[in-house]
Amino acid sequence: MTTALTSAQTRFLRGQAHDLKAMLQVGGKGISDALVAEVELALEHHELIKVKVGGEDREARDAMIGTLAERTGAALVQRIGHTAVLYRPSKDRRQIVLPRA
Repeated sequence: MTTALTSAQTRFLRGQAHDLKAMLQVGGKGISDALVAEVELALEHHELIKVKVGGEDREARDAMIGTLAERTGAALVQRIGHTAVLYRPSKDRRQIVLPRA
């Protein structure tokens, strides 16, 4: 189950993610179970992360980002070039309070 966001929430999260550095990098081997586990751990701890995706082909990058978001249950907030911003609220301790609408 992916997290659904309104346009106002997406705008808010894009602003929050502006100063973040990419935490994880997806290499040429693609998406492995270990990478999904790392992304899940990072999302649980930070809620909002940037992931850098390698690959020359735009469609391949889009597919990897979509698969990663789907497997982790995260919402794709933004994608610019090789970098994607993912958001998923923490189960135990929420840090980011989203706007209502």
